[in-house]
Amino acid sequence: MSIYVGNLSYDVSEADLTAVFAEYGSVKRVQLPTDRETGRMRGFGFVEMGTDAEEQAAIDALDGAEWMGRDLKVNKAKPREDRGGSFGGGGGGGRRSNSFSHSY
Repeated sequence: MSIYVGNLSYDVSEADLTAVFAEYGSVKRVQLPTDRETGRMRGFGFVEMGTDAEEQAAIDALDGAEWMGRDLKVNKAKPREDRGGSFGGGGGGGRRSNSFSHSY
């Protein structure tokens, strides 16, 4: 399981987030996604802790808490949705538009 942490300050670091969550148990991993084009933090992250009980304790304590001037949104992370396959079923779609066989 992983924890979603939203409404983060753009100045937060992995070390900052680790320190806050370490108060509730062992932090196994912290991820702070960045924008591909700008390299800037996107304002949310993910934390993975040692046990489900530690994760739940962190969620209960930190959801809605103010940190670095912002009210945190902390909950269980939802599985990532598969966003592939929504553009014409695997490529090549639209090539048929070059044939102009009309029946009049």
